[in-house]
Amino acid sequence: MPTQPYQINFRTGASIVIANMVGTGVFTSLGFQIMGIQSGFALLMLWVVGGLIALCGAVSYGELAAAMPRSGGEYHYLSQIYHPALGFLSGWVSATVGFAAPTALAALALAQYAQSVWPALTAPLLAGTAFTGATALAVGVVLALAVVHGRSTRAGSRLQVIITAIKVLVLVAFIAAGLFMGQPQPLRFAPAAADWRVLLSPVFAVSLVYVSYAYSGWNAAVYLTGEIENPQRNLSRILLTGTAVVLLLYVGLNYVFLRATPLGVLKGQVEVGYLAASWLFGPVAGRLTGAVIAALLVSTISAMVFAGPRIVQTMGEDLPALRWLAVRSAAGIPVRALILQVAITLIFILKPDFKAVLVYAGFVLNLFTFLTVLGVFVLRWRQPELPRPYRAWGYPLTPLLFLVLSAWTLVFIIKDKPTESLYGLATVAGGLLVYSIVQKLGSASRPA
Repeated sequence: MPTQPYQINFRTGASIVIANMVGTGVFTSLGFQIMGIQSGFALLMLWVVGGLIALCGAVSYGELAAAMPRSGGEYHYLSQIYHPALGFLSGWVSATVGFAAPTALAALALAQYAQSVWPALTAPLLAGTAFTGATALAVGVVLALAVVHGRSTRAGSRLQVIITAIKVLVLVAFIAAGLFMGQPQPLRFAPAAADWRVLLSPVFAVSLVYVSYAYSGWNAAVYLTGEIENPQRNLSRILLTGTAVVLLLYVGLNYVFLRATPLGVLKGQVEVGYLAASWLFGPVAGRLTGAVIAALLVSTISAMVFAGPRIVQTMGEDLPALRWLAVRSAAGIPVRALILQVAITLIFILKPDFKAVLVYAGFVLNLFTFLTVLGVFVLRWRQPELPRPYRAWGYPLTPLLFLVLSAWTLVFIIKDKPTESLYGLATVAGGLLVYSIVQKLGSASRPA
């Protein structure tokens, strides 16, 4: 007999948002930003501006989710506001490179940080192959979390809350230690006239792309709308609370990184967290930081494994050719969609040169997010009578600010990385072809 599906509460929803956001980006991107910006004020403002963009997006998504309370995220919103084809394209990108590739990247980053503590993980497990202990660790973590989330939403929710709470407490402890330990660097954080000019420079906009990647995931809870307890009340609170917590963590972490470590040491480096910990606590503790960061990434992988399959499930409910992916277990879990996402994730892990995919996928995902927030204006114009239990705070300024800053970022991505942008548009074109095939197969399967 089917059991009553477990509903996701506020704590679990907020933990999914926080865990999706706090991944590899905040520990790796500062070194690249320093290559173009040496102002402490401007570097911190990158993270403040990125957080404001995410908050404006969160209040906008909160209105859409309350008005159209169904799982699927951008797939559902774009299908309803514009056209099912546009929604399919968003789901096509999100379900593949939007979730599977970042999950694989987080798993590979976990393995890489673990190698700093256990160098033996670099040795091949199978002679003559590239399948190392680190690769096995990445694969094992993904499979273990998939088993937990595939068996019980209740167990998966509890696990998510616990490991995300540990992550937040560890980061708060690191920030507190950084404020009271170490030798402060001669870097000014109070703004001067030249610092304000940096905020309007092209290099600031390009650096904001890296920050936007670190903030990606603020919308994670909307993919689970149909499983959230009282979504019309709780979803906007989940999005705003999760995003606000991450904004504070990011500004605090980067302040500590910059305060504790010389800019020359951080410049162009990837393992920013490791370097900052080494300067704060010494080389031994710096090495152990690799193990801590690896452990923290478990919550990121868990949140993506939790949320991603709900996009495919919702697409399966709408498209007859994909109906088999909408099947749920007795516990209400889209197991087939989960298996599909895990399979794609494992392919990416075993073929790690996929990382270039993330560059152009980021452009397309940002484009779909832009269109979704624009949909707040479109929906108010087309359906002013639609019940809206939650209305975007600060409308129309908040969604408009998101659109302006996102468009600014998209323009600079196109200018700075035209090849990757074209690849992204090619991915969309490929999605249109798949949509056409899916529609034909669906028509053929319907009774005459």
